[in-house]
Amino acid sequence: MADFGMYHSLGQDAANPNGSQQQGNQPNKFRPPVAPSPSGYQQSGSAAFGQTPNQYMGTPMQNTPPVQDQSYFPPQQSPQYQQDVSSMTSQMGAVGLGVEQHAQPRHKKKDRHAYHNIEGPGGSSQAFNGMPQAGTPTQFLGQNTPQVGGAQWNSPQITPAMNQFPAATPTFSPPMQASPMQHAARTGTPHAAGTPASTQQGRVDPEQIPSVPRSRDVPAQYYLEHVYPTMEHHLPPPALVPFVAYDQGNSSPKFARLTLNNIPSSAEALATTALPLGLILQPLAPLQEGEQPIPVLDFGETGPPRCRRCRSYINPFMTFRSGGNKFVCNMCTFPNDVPSEYFAPTDPSGARVDRLQRPELTLGTVDFMVPKEYWSKPPVGLRWLFLIDVTAEAVNRGYLDGFCEGIMSALYGGETGDSEEEGSAQRLPKGARVGIITFDKEIYFYNLSAGLDKAQMMVMPDIEEPFVPLSEGLFVDPEESKAVITSLLTQLPTMFSEVKNPEPALLPVLNSALAALTATGGKVVCSLSALPTWGPGRLFLRDDGNMHNTDAEKKLLTTEHPGYRKVAQKMVESGIGVDFFLAAPSGGYLDIATIGHVSALSGGEVFYYPTFHSPRDVLKLSKEIKHTVMRETGYQALMKVRCSNGLQVSAYHGNFYHHTFGADLEFGVIDADKAIGVMFSYDGKLDPKLDAHFQSALLYTTATGERRVRCCNIVASVSEGAAEAMKFVDQDAVVSIIAKEAAARVVEKNLKEIRGALTEKTVDILAGYRKNFTGNNPPGQLVLPENLKEFSMYILGLIKSRAFKGGKEPTDRRVHDMRMIKAMGPLELSLYLYPRIISLHNLDEKDGFANESGHLKMPESIRASFSKVEEGGAYIVDNGQVCLLWLHAQVSPHLLEDLFGEGHTSLKGLDAFSATLPVLQTHLNAQVRNILQYLETSRGSKALTIQLARQGLDGAEYEFARLLYEDRNNEAQSYVDWLVHVHRHIQLELAGQRKKEDSSEGGLASTASTFVGLRTPYWG
Repeated sequence: MADFGMYHSLGQDAANPNGSQQQGNQPNKFRPPVAPSPSGYQQSGSAAFGQTPNQYMGTPMQNTPPVQDQSYFPPQQSPQYQQDVSSMTSQMGAVGLGVEQHAQPRHKKKDRHAYHNIEGPGGSSQAFNGMPQAGTPTQFLGQNTPQVGGAQWNSPQITPAMNQFPAATPTFSPPMQASPMQHAARTGTPHAAGTPASTQQGRVDPEQIPSVPRSRDVPAQYYLEHVYPTMEHHLPPPALVPFVAYDQGNSSPKFARLTLNNIPSSAEALATTALPLGLILQPLAPLQEGEQPIPVLDFGETGPPRCRRCRSYINPFMTFRSGGNKFVCNMCTFPNDVPSEYFAPTDPSGARVDRLQRPELTLGTVDFMVPKEYWSKPPVGLRWLFLIDVTAEAVNRGYLDGFCEGIMSALYGGETGDSEEEGSAQRLPKGARVGIITFDKEIYFYNLSAGLDKAQMMVMPDIEEPFVPLSEGLFVDPEESKAVITSLLTQLPTMFSEVKNPEPALLPVLNSALAALTATGGKVVCSLSALPTWGPGRLFLRDDGNMHNTDAEKKLLTTEHPGYRKVAQKMVESGIGVDFFLAAPSGGYLDIATIGHVSALSGGEVFYYPTFHSPRDVLKLSKEIKHTVMRETGYQALMKVRCSNGLQVSAYHGNFYHHTFGADLEFGVIDADKAIGVMFSYDGKLDPKLDAHFQSALLYTTATGERRVRCCNIVASVSEGAAEAMKFVDQDAVVSIIAKEAAARVVEKNLKEIRGALTEKTVDILAGYRKNFTGNNPPGQLVLPENLKEFSMYILGLIKSRAFKGGKEPTDRRVHDMRMIKAMGPLELSLYLYPRIISLHNLDEKDGFANESGHLKMPESIRASFSKVEEGGAYIVDNGQVCLLWLHAQVSPHLLEDLFGEGHTSLKGLDAFSATLPVLQTHLNAQVRNILQYLETSRGSKALTIQLARQGLDGAEYEFARLLYEDRNNEAQSYVDWLVHVHRHIQLELAGQRKKEDSSEGGLASTASTFVGLRTPYWG
C-alpha cells in the first residue's frame, strides 16, 4: 500500500478541537490585533497580565471543576489527574497515541481475512477513575483494551463502575414524570429510585458515566494529524468528527456506514447481540478539503461492465481468472466473460496488470457515465423553479422580502462587492435554468427572457385547472437574464404590498409547477407563510390540541389528502422534487403533515421557521436558500442496493417513493444532505472464510445534465459467532438505523409505544452483550460494549427529541422533526441527539485561532447538563438546527463589551433579534467568530445563525433548558436515572424476570420479523 504519511498533510482547514499541550505553549502567529483592555478588566493573553483560568469571573465558585491542563490524552475526570505520561502508560492498555506500547499480543495468521484484520476493541469494564478498584480481580482489568484494527484514537474510557448501581429488585417502578422546566437541571446527584444501595457508594457519580463530548473530542484531535484509510482501519470515526478519508477500495464512511463491520455468519448469532444489521447510505455526501474528488468514468456506448446474473457493477472486490478472460462477481459468485474492449491480462497473483490505472478496481466510490438505455428522458441541466408566496402574511411579516433576498444571494452571491463578478458565473452549474412563479389566490407567471427590459407578468385566475401560459421565457439562463431576474425580485415585495390577499392556494401552484417541469424534471423551491385555505386542495385546522397523547394523534402526523398524495407521486414519476420553506410568523398551524408529504415523497426537504421574525431570521432563511441551491443535487434518481449471497434487503427507511418492495427506490431529487437506511436479514448462512459485500447504485442526472451511476462498495468480514462482531460495531450507524425505523413507525404506533420500544431495544442490546460477551464480571456491574458506550445517551436523546417526546408538542414540529430524522445523515443526527456546548467565558487565549500546523484550535466541548453551567458564564449551544448563545444573568459586563462592542454592558441592552456577532477588534470576539465559522463546516443542511438566550429575559431560554439532554426534562429521566433504569432491566433480564409483551417471543422471533431493527412485540 502507499505510504500514508504523504496524506497526513491534507485537510489543512480541518479544525483542532483538542489542541495539545505542546501546541498550546507556542506564540500565536495568527492573532488579530487585540484592542486595549477596558479598565479593570484583565484580558487574557495581553502582555501586562498573566492568564487567569476564568478571566471573566471575579471569584471562582466553590463547585468549579479543577482546571486541567490540555494534553494529548483526554483528562480522566478526577482531581488527582497528573500529566505524567509514564504513569498513564500503566493505566492505559490502549493503543498508545504517542505513548510507548508494551507487549501487544501477537495474532495468528488464521485470524486474518482476505482484505483486512479483524482484531479490535472489546468491552470495557474498568473501574471508574481509570485505576483498579480495591479488590477488583485482575483478570478483568485491561482484558478488553483496544487492539490493532480497533479505533485508533481510543484510550480506555471509564465506564460506570458496576458497583455504583444499586441491585435490582423485580418490583422496580420507573421514576416519576418530569418536573416543570425551571427545575430541569438538578445539580446534586440524584438518588437512584428503588432499594437502598448495597455497596460502598450509594450514588452514581455523574462525572464517571460515558461522556459524549469526550467521545467526539479525542478522535477529532487524532484525525487532525491522520487520515482514515478505509481498508486498514475497520472502525470508522464518530460521525461528527471531521476527517480525511483515503479510499482504498472500501467506500468512505461519509458515503456508507455499516452497523456491523464484522458480521456474524448466522441469524442466530446476530440475534444474541440484538443489534440491527443495516447500512446508512449518503451517496452524494460532501467531501472534505484534502479528499480526492469522486472519479467520473465513461465506458462509452457499452456502459460499465456488470455481472450478468445479479447486475452488480464492476468493483474492486471482483476477481479475475482464466488469464483475465473471466471476472467472478463478489455478490453472487457468478463467473462472467470479460468484454473484449475491457480485457487486460492478469499477473501471476491474479490481479489485472492495469489495475492501478483503473479507478473502478481500486476505489470504493466512483461515478459511471451511462449510455442511452439508462435514460428515462434526455438529460438536461437542472431546472430550478421558485414558487413565491405573496399573500398578506408574507408581505407584512417581511418573509417575502427575506425570501427574495435569499434567492438573489443564492443565484448571484448577494451584495458582496467587486469579488462577486468573477464568482457569480459559477454559482449555478453550467446548463442550469431558473424560473419564477408567484401565488396568492391566483397564480402569476413571469417571462424572464434576456431581451426584455423587465419581466412580463401573466395572471392565471383559473386555479381549478391551471395550465402553463408560457412556452418560452419561463426558464432562463440566470446569467443572461440577470438584470431581469434581479429587478423582478427587488420589486416583488412592493408590487404585492398593495394587493394583500390573505389566503394562498398551494395545490394549484404545485400542479402548475408539475406541468412546467414534466418534460425535463427539476427542483421546485416553494415558500409558504400561511395555511393554504383557498381553492382546490384547501386545508383546515386539524390540530385543535385535544388529540395530543391519544391514539388519534398519529392521524395528525400523516396525510390522507388525495390531492397532495397524487401530486407527490406524479412529481416523483416526472423526476421533480420540492423543498418547502415554511414560516409561521405568528406560530400558527400549517399542516406540515400534509404539505411536507410532497417533499418527503419526492426526496426534498422542509425548512421550517415556527416563529419567523423578520430582522432575526432573514439571515438564516437566506443562508438556507443558498445552501439548497449550492449543494450537490441530482434528480430523476433511482437507487438499488445489492448484497452478498446469504443476505437480503428486508426494509428501506428514508424519504423516497417505493411502489413495491422489490422495486428500486425512486427520488424526484436527492442531494448531498440526504441519507437512506437499509436493513438486511439472512436468507441462508454466510461463509466465515469469505467476506460479505454490499453495493449501492444510485442512477441520477447531475445538475449539469449528465446521466450517471454513483456506486458505493462496502466490505465486511464474517465471523462464526458474534463476539468478533461486537468489536466492530459502528455506534452512529446503529443509532441512525434505529432512529429512522422509529420515525417510520410513527404513523402506525402511538408515541408511547415507540418510546417503550426504544427503551426495550436499548435494554436488549446491552443485556445481550452482558449475557453473551462479558466474562465473569460481578453481577452488579453495568458493562457497556467498548464501541457502544454512548449509545444509551443517544437513545435517551432520541426519546427526548421533538419527534418522540412525551407531553404536548405542536404536531407541525413533531412531524417536521420526524421526517427530518428519516432523511438526515449520521453527522446531522448525532448533533441533533446531543448538542455541542462550548463555554466562552473561560476560553484559553489560543482557542479559536490556528496553531502552528494551521489547524484551528477548538476548546473542548462540555456536557449537556445544567450542573456544568457556571455562574456568570456564556455558552454556545448548537444542535445542528438552532445555535443559541446563552448568557447567564450575572455575566461580566467586560465579556459583553468584548463580544458585542463598547457600551453593551448589560443583558437588557443587547438586541434580542441580532443573528450575528459584530466584527470587532477584540480577542474574544475574533475567537468566537472563528469558532462559529468552524461549527458551520460540520453540520447538515441547516444554516448557523445565533439566537440570543439571555437568562431570565428570552423565550429561547426554554429551548436552552430543553437541549440539556443529560438533565431531567422533555418528560423523561436524567442520564443518570436512565442508566440506572436500563441497568435494572438488564439485571432483571439476566435473572429471567423481565416482563416481555409476548411470552412466545424467543431469541429468533425478533429477527424473523421483517423489521429487525426494533423489538417485535411493539412493532407487530
